[in-house]
Amino acid sequence: MKITFLGHASLQINIGDIAILVDPFISGNPKAAHIDIDALKADYILLTHAHQDHILDVEAIAKRTEAVIVSNYEIVTHYQNKGLEGHPMNHGGNWEFEFGKLKYVNAIHTSSFPDGSYGGQPGGFVIEGEHKNIYIAGDTALTYDMKLIPLQTKLDLAILPIGDNFTMGIDDALIAADFVACDKILGYHFDTFGYIEIDHESAKRKFFENNKDLMLLEIGDSIEL
Repeated sequence: MKITFLGHASLQINIGDIAILVDPFISGNPKAAHIDIDALKADYILLTHAHQDHILDVEAIAKRTEAVIVSNYEIVTHYQNKGLEGHPMNHGGNWEFEFGKLKYVNAIHTSSFPDGSYGGQPGGFVIEGEHKNIYIAGDTALTYDMKLIPLQTKLDLAILPIGDNFTMGIDDALIAADFVACDKILGYHFDTFGYIEIDHESAKRKFFENNKDLMLLEIGDSIEL
């Protein structure tokens, strides 16, 4: 399993021959100007919620690649009405895709499309694929629901928002790592704009002092599990 950070909360996950995009907000992010959305492969696009900084490039990519959009019922219906492929889910639901098992889990945030229309309830994803398990938290506050995840899934990586203000910050992410019983953390949703800028060294140090590994990738860089 290969995970590439595409800036903000955007990820590409490769599981075998399957390419998964998560929350593609790339063309509107000046920090990701070197990422060409027309060169990205996508068999599936996972969307945690409907805010513009998570869905901006969905239509362009999905039209070109014919990717299947996976999200809550309201978001998927929105894109199906535009002629795109989709697979609707809701909280607590599991589905066996060709890349592995996917579960849609709770997140505490808001969700509306850029025009203000309802974007369903926000969520996160647990992926069990290729003998590696990851949790993508989405935009969320710290929540006790995270404690449910390790009751069913032993995680190899937790991908957590750390920018604060709109989501949990470093201190809450440390607690979240304990809740999900995973000491290997990939941070995201940070530095894109002023409200969510962080001190990288301080963040890494706090995790290190708590016997945890916080990875902060440069945009375009990857890790493999």
